[in-house]
Amino acid sequence: MEAVDAVPVHLNGKVAIEDFDLTVVEAESGDKQNGREIVLGRNVHTTCLEVTEPEANDESTGDKEAYMASVLARYRKNLMERTKHHLGYPYNLDFDYGALGQLQHFSINNLGDPFIESNYGVHSRQFEVGVLDWFARLWEIEKSEYWGYITNCGTEGNLHGILVGREVFPDGILYASRESHYSVFKAARMYRMGCVKVDCLVSGEIDCADFKVKLLANKDKPAIINVNIGTTVKGAVDDLDLVIQTLEESGFSQDRFYIHCDGALFGLMMPFVKRAPKVTFKKPIGSVSVSGHKFVGCPMPCGVQITRMEHINVLSSNVEYLASRDATIMGSRNGHAPIFLWYTLNRKGYKGFQKEVQKCLRNAYYLKDRLRDAGISAMLNELSSTVVFERPIDEDFVRRWQLACQGNIAHVVVMPSVTIEKLDDFVNELVEKRSTCAIVLSRNQQIDVTDHRKPPSAVLAIDFRLQKPHQILGCHHPRCHTASRRQLLHAADRNPLQNHLSLQ
Repeated sequence: MEAVDAVPVHLNGKVAIEDFDLTVVEAESGDKQNGREIVLGRNVHTTCLEVTEPEANDESTGDKEAYMASVLARYRKNLMERTKHHLGYPYNLDFDYGALGQLQHFSINNLGDPFIESNYGVHSRQFEVGVLDWFARLWEIEKSEYWGYITNCGTEGNLHGILVGREVFPDGILYASRESHYSVFKAARMYRMGCVKVDCLVSGEIDCADFKVKLLANKDKPAIINVNIGTTVKGAVDDLDLVIQTLEESGFSQDRFYIHCDGALFGLMMPFVKRAPKVTFKKPIGSVSVSGHKFVGCPMPCGVQITRMEHINVLSSNVEYLASRDATIMGSRNGHAPIFLWYTLNRKGYKGFQKEVQKCLRNAYYLKDRLRDAGISAMLNELSSTVVFERPIDEDFVRRWQLACQGNIAHVVVMPSVTIEKLDDFVNELVEKRSTCAIVLSRNQQIDVTDHRKPPSAVLAIDFRLQKPHQILGCHHPRCHTASRRQLLHAADRNPLQNHLSLQ
């Protein structure tokens, strides 16, 4: 199995975050985000499709069939449009599973342990175990030494991995970086575990210096650690070897810690990237999880969770109703998902995934360069295909391209289905929107933008706690340098877009 360079050969190999000057401002807490109210327990959609009872006569039934067909046709058209403008979330939309349509007539359910037969015969365990064996080879663990199953989503993989850690060490403390996926902290709440949040480096990677301080403060209790193989927002990869080294230096022997690796997206990409931290069960890790609907491209949410056989007995129990054993979290599990995963793994293989990883990394660097050339601050971790940049102030643009945002930053996740043409369309539209917003806002602020031959399109997110806004984002525009802090604050106060200020 060959690996590809994390950085395209024409680049110098440095992590592309050195001149990313945007100070990240966390989103405001409360019931509103960017003017959009979030209400739990209420339908916030503008429309919903009502379910009505069918009529008794056949003629009305025919009318209803026609109505439902038209609804589905419109929905399909909407899906095609939304798929066309999809960049903010890690889903590989480049797939064709037409050959599997023949199986949609069956209720395939993988109840219980995938390695043990059940009384329920309409299952796909043979496909599931084949997929698990493939990932076991990828992460270097023998068939006789692992246990795993195909989950309903990436969150379930994290819930299971952390649950195994908690069962191995009932009094253990969960350590996770602040940029870990929210499901990690959900697990801590569900299992009523003590949880310590560890600080991060600017890249989003776990800060092992802070990790060591917090380990030493709890030396009397075992450690359960979540290691990110690609953080949600910045795509940062925690240094697994350094995490293990930090544990050992802090006096934690291997029988006093459990490591779960959250590889939701990059868990399948890292094995094909040169110089990437190697995720392998030859190291003292307890479990690894990865999503199946992200890089693999399964059309339904699913994931893979693998742990050591020695750990699973603490969870497994007999289920007489199934004539089987069960150590999974959910009861019924989608039996179609393993077939979709098996089909893709067979079609692509290691070489196919290697090519897709190479494509994603190249296109991610292309996007980062295009954004910077347009005067937009952008960041790209060396091992990542997640490009982070200044959050657009136009919320319609954010929704159109389905961008994932946090505070004053947004990101694009470059997946195999994302083409150069789509990235060009995105950047061109972004630059146009920023220019339009800049002109409107500059008129409101009575700033003349016509006397610059080549005005930058930078739309700045200002952290008002700092004195020099131009240093925050690396903007070199003379008006940004000469404007006083009071002027900037006054302009922002008059700006209904809150802390966003545009200067051209």
